Amino acid sequence: MSTSSPGSAPRGQTPTGPDTGSPDKLRVALGSAVGTTVENYDFLAYGTAAALYFGDAFFPGESPLAATLASFATLGVGFAMRPIGGIIGGHLGDRLGRKPVLVGALLLMGVATTAIGFLPTYDQVGALAPILLVLLRLLQGIGFGAEWGGAILMTYEHAPLHRKGLYSAIPQAGVPLGLLLANVAFLIAARFDSHLAWRIPFLLSALLIAAGLVIRLKVSESPEFQALQRTDTIAKSPVAEVLRDDWRTVLRVIGLRLAETGGFYAIVTYLLSYITSEGIAGHAVALTGLVLAASLGVCTTILFGRLSDSVGRRPLYLTGSLLTLAFGFPMFLLVNTGHTLAIVAAFVCGLALCHDALAGTQGAWFSELFDARLRTSGASIGYQFSAAISGFIPFIAAALSGAWGWAGVAVLYCACGGIGVLASLVTPETRRRPAEQPLPGLSVAPTR
Repeated sequence: MSTSSPGSAPRGQTPTGPDTGSPDKLRVALGSAVGTTVENYDFLAYGTAAALYFGDAFFPGESPLAATLASFATLGVGFAMRPIGGIIGGHLGDRLGRKPVLVGALLLMGVATTAIGFLPTYDQVGALAPILLVLLRLLQGIGFGAEWGGAILMTYEHAPLHRKGLYSAIPQAGVPLGLLLANVAFLIAARFDSHLAWRIPFLLSALLIAAGLVIRLKVSESPEFQALQRTDTIAKSPVAEVLRDDWRTVLRVIGLRLAETGGFYAIVTYLLSYITSEGIAGHAVALTGLVLAASLGVCTTILFGRLSDSVGRRPLYLTGSLLTLAFGFPMFLLVNTGHTLAIVAAFVCGLALCHDALAGTQGAWFSELFDARLRTSGASIGYQFSAAISGFIPFIAAALSGAWGWAGVAVLYCACGGIGVLASLVTPETRRRPAEQPLPGLSVAPTR
């Protein structure tokens, strides 16, 4: 068995990265960030449309609650496909390289998202409309599932040894930036009639796709993957190996990720729908809260990543999970006041503070938990299987709200934070761990 730690290459190979990182480290980080911004714009535009428009456009004739449940179910279908995308992207990333996965995932996501903008509605083609919507949503899920591992790991493996948290957080900032752009697009589109209002953001994504492809095609391959190629130590069956040797670590990643993504989607999809459907405030107020929180999140995500280089991954993630656990009921109490400033504060605290403390930390932490040979597969599978679960959070939240009101959703939000607390406590610290010191309690794949 090799004694190399997850986060470093096996003995005889190039280490995770010298103190200075690769010459392309900043360009890779920015190129990955552009791609994750596009991916999140596409995916989150669907969430906003599901909350505000898809009930009427694709599921008319239902009660308001049934229409909301149906539109959120199609949202969840995309999340259910993300593990498949993670498995495919992880296998190809560990076998063929990180860069091809980046380009292919962006193309698939872009084609599916743009096509949603051209879909006919239920009034035009009947039941065929929701069927086509679901099919395109499936393709979106596969593309997004393959995206994260390639973008984060490319950045991580190019980054300086003592700044991996900072650099890995730059692509993670694509989450709030994509959310910002998607909701700005909806704020602008809201001036048009409802038929055009939900189509315009999807059609505009074609411009972002073109920009993202230009940048990603110029990104150089990961130096760690190139080292694996030179030494002929590429894993033959990376997915099978990681599930056999590192399945406990995969479960840890799933738990850690649930705290972040479960809370995130409870806010950006369910809470948005709750505010408008209950008549607490109009679309403009809710979207403004999201836009402000996302604007701050571009900076706070990167700042939290930098902070994880100083204080460690585990303490920061534990703190973010505890904040999520504590904020569930205060968040709804703020929203229920109906005051604009209170609603905006709920979005800012829930996203720029609770969520971004987790999102800014997880890129480096998840990468360091796996050996370079299996890193794309291990991190992607854990990340995307968690997304498949949390993708149904808006649907579950809507059902809980129908049964117990907002208190049921607050309990669900707190539960996500509680899972993150438990997962943080059983996952070891990885920051700046020497290559010869294995992580306690984690299996290490043999060098081949």
